[in-house]
Amino acid sequence: MMPSTIETYFNKIERTRVWRSIFRSGTGNSTLRNALAIQQNVFLHLFPTKIRKRMLDLGATWYLGTLTLGTFIVLVVTGILLMLYYHPSVPQAYTDVKDLRFVVSSGLFLRNLHRWSAHTMVFLAFAHLFRVFYRGAYRAPREFNWVVGVLLLLITLLLSYTGYLLPWDQLAFWAITVGTNISSAIPFIGAKIRFLLLGGNLVNANALLRFYVLHCAILPISAVLFLAVHMWRVRKDGGLYVRASEPSAGSTHQHASEELKKQ
Repeated sequence: MMPSTIETYFNKIERTRVWRSIFRSGTGNSTLRNALAIQQNVFLHLFPTKIRKRMLDLGATWYLGTLTLGTFIVLVVTGILLMLYYHPSVPQAYTDVKDLRFVVSSGLFLRNLHRWSAHTMVFLAFAHLFRVFYRGAYRAPREFNWVVGVLLLLITLLLSYTGYLLPWDQLAFWAITVGTNISSAIPFIGAKIRFLLLGGNLVNANALLRFYVLHCAILPISAVLFLAVHMWRVRKDGGLYVRASEPSAGSTHQHASEELKKQ
């Protein structure tokens, strides 16, 4: 009796109850079955069943959005590992950072990887936004996704800024002091924003704890939610923007107005 092939084993797995409970519609070669399998999966439903071949071509911008997402994933993984060695308290924070550098095995590499990934993410996010603006990809029907992208850029900057205080050294202390003093110059609400960020009038333990919660919980969760919406809208708006294959914003609005007149 000939040994079973890998395809036979895979077919057996597909017929198991566990597999059928995850992929209820099954998978297959037809577009309909693939579409059902993707739409019924919480991890895959953000992605299209089919994509245009031009979307896989290597462009001059080299997938700036994908690279930005990659740096964010690196930041999440390294950030979780750093949290295992860090206490957000005034007596312990600076000591923990020193231990990461001199005591913990590969701690300096881990911290530098997190820091340089943060710098790279900020650069790539700006480059991605410039590319979208230069190519005109913010025009109809992608206006909403442009706004989501701008919000993601602001979250990226806030992630970088809130992480600056966590080492609790002189550089971090005075950088946050200067930054929050600048925010207090905003008319009418500046003083309230500064007080909300610091949890008081000075950079102290309250500020460290608030920046830690913002950096490790609130802002990352917000970034994940907006990233999901951003990727979903890329799919719903017809994939990546290509100038030659899509009408201009003016012709789109003109066509819409003509349709309204006909009705």
